[in-house]
Amino acid sequence: MCLAIPGRIVKLLEDEPHYAVVDVSGVRRKINVDLLREEGLQPDDWVLIHVGFAMSKISEEQARDQLRLLAMLGEAEEALQEIQGYAFDDTGGAAPGAGEQGASG
Repeated sequence: MCLAIPGRIVKLLEDEPHYAVVDVSGVRRKINVDLLREEGLQPDDWVLIHVGFAMSKISEEQARDQLRLLAMLGEAEEALQEIQGYAFDDTGGAAPGAGEQGASG
């Protein structure tokens, strides 16, 4: 199933301006934010993520509703498994299964 997963931006990466670190239910991942460059993203903004790319900026309320809906549909665990697989190689392309899981904080 293709999922759009809400995540909160933790940090914009100054040395890698195409990327940000997001937190999704305690799992941190580096995602590509190029599609939302014009949105003026900031830490604590919420975005919908699909296959490692931020697709749209959403409100915190919309993010919580989406997370609740995923849980009600029994898709929350699948969403977390998907986000754990996000990583990018040195060329900026998606590298499935690579990357490190970080702790929330």
